[in-house]
Amino acid sequence: MPTDPALKNSALSNSEIYTLEYAQLDFRAHPERYIVGKGEQGVLTVQPYKSAILPHWRFATPELARISSEHIYTLFLEYKKQGDFVGMDMARKFLMMGWTRSRRYANHKGGKKYDGPVPLERRGQSGAWGRDTLPLETDPVKAESAAIFYARYMDAKNDPDYLRMLSEHLEKHEGRVPKEPKEKAPRKKSSTRRAA
Repeated sequence: MPTDPALKNSALSNSEIYTLEYAQLDFRAHPERYIVGKGEQGVLTVQPYKSAILPHWRFATPELARISSEHIYTLFLEYKKQGDFVGMDMARKFLMMGWTRSRRYANHKGGKKYDGPVPLERRGQSGAWGRDTLPLETDPVKAESAAIFYARYMDAKNDPDYLRMLSEHLEKHEGRVPKEPKEKAPRKKSSTRRAA
């Protein structure tokens, strides 16, 4: 939950809270105002971290993805040395976004997953919203970029200090107890391959 008393008891969703004054806040000066959210939520609004990390975010080729993910992970480690949880979380989100965007382009040429425009009332929300999913057009170059970002994303996401600081932030500033990480069963290798 938000720490701002005016928002604490509101029925606003996290995505609505992000649209309020979020873009104008300096989260280095006010880390208590930061809302972790889900996945990559808020990655392009939290300053000054967005401005510090975004220029280094590239995934067009595996070489760019390698350079980008290493630079962003180095920023993650620098924020960790400074005890800056918000910076660590933002670096983690950019690593996650490198992985998910690369996967999107690996699976769908041009990054377009759904057929047709987003309905006006659903702009800014994710999901199909009645549109058909376009067929997969696998791009092995983007898939390699995705794998590079995924490895560094998992390094950040599973960092013991990050997990401790995440737990502390959620309890202290958002009034919630973090979920226990789920153990994933190893994936079974399929004997059949998807058509490309």
